[in-house]
Amino acid sequence: MDIHSSEFVTSSADWRNCPETNKPEFAFIGRSNVGKSSLINMLAHRKDLAKTSSTPGKTQTINHFVMNGKWYVVDLPGYGYASVSKASRYEWGKMIEHYLLQRKNLYCTFVLIDSRIPPQPIDFDFITWMGEKQLPLAIVLTKTDKLKQAQLNKSVETFTHKLLESWSELPPVFITSSVKKWGQEEILHFIADSMATQ
Repeated sequence: MDIHSSEFVTSSADWRNCPETNKPEFAFIGRSNVGKSSLINMLAHRKDLAKTSSTPGKTQTINHFVMNGKWYVVDLPGYGYASVSKASRYEWGKMIEHYLLQRKNLYCTFVLIDSRIPPQPIDFDFITWMGEKQLPLAIVLTKTDKLKQAQLNKSVETFTHKLLESWSELPPVFITSSVKKWGQEEILHFIADSMATQ
C-alpha cells in the first residue's frame, strides 16, 4: 500500500470526543520513548507528522491522523515511566483503556517494544490485558538497527519465548527501524490486508 496523503485530524483527551467511527483505525502504543512517533512518521513517509521528543511522556492525548483520506493512524499516550504526576498517569491509563474497549472501528493495536532492552513486565502486563479482552494486536520491535544481527536474533527469541509462556499462538511480530525504514512495507501490507478482510 502506498501512502499518498497524511494529515493530522484532532487530539482528544476522551475517547468520546474522537472522530466519527466511519473509517478503520490502527492504534500505536508502547512505553515512553519507544520510538512511536518516529515509526508513525516512517509509515506516513513524513518527518514531522507525529511530533517526536526526547522527553518521555510527550504524547498525552489520543491523536488521530488520516491516511489517504480512508483510514486512521492513532497515536496513543505511552504507558510506563513518564515525568508526570501519578494522577496524570492514572488518567492516561483510563483514557487508553476506555478507547481500546469502546472504539468500534479499531481494527488492530500495534504494541511497540524496544528491541535493545530485556523484556519488561509492564509490556507483558499490557499485552496480556489485550489478550484477556480479546482485542486484536500486533507486536512491533523498534530500533533494531541499533543491534547486530546476532543481538537482534537473541532479542526476538527472548521476547517470543517469554510471550509463549502465556500465549498458545503468537500475535504478528514486526521487526522495524525508523532510521532504515525496516518494516514499513510489511506493516502497511498488514494494514491493507486487515481492511480488505473486514
